[in-house]
Amino acid sequence: MSDDDKREYLFDKPRNVKLVVRALLAVCVILFALDAVLHRHVAHPWEAWFGFYAIYGFVACVLLVLLAKEMRKLVMRDENYYGDSIENEELESEKQEREEEDHA
Repeated sequence: MSDDDKREYLFDKPRNVKLVVRALLAVCVILFALDAVLHRHVAHPWEAWFGFYAIYGFVACVLLVLLAKEMRKLVMRDENYYGDSIENEELESEKQEREEEDHA
């Protein structure tokens, strides 16, 4: 084994992953709570609603995921899209070599 295989990284331990997730959750809760306290200068009336940006961000992320799932159907290639063409070229070249050997 090389040194890279033995080395432990930050997120190899589940404890560290839980810590980061909890920290992000705490930041989100604090920012959501500050929304009730801080005065914002808004350009549109709906921006003054409590939690507007949190709800807007959540809905936007959900819509992006759903849109990406639908786009996947349009742009997805077959599993062997690249592999088949290389294999077919190799098979064709092998056939040509055999035919040349048979005729010689």
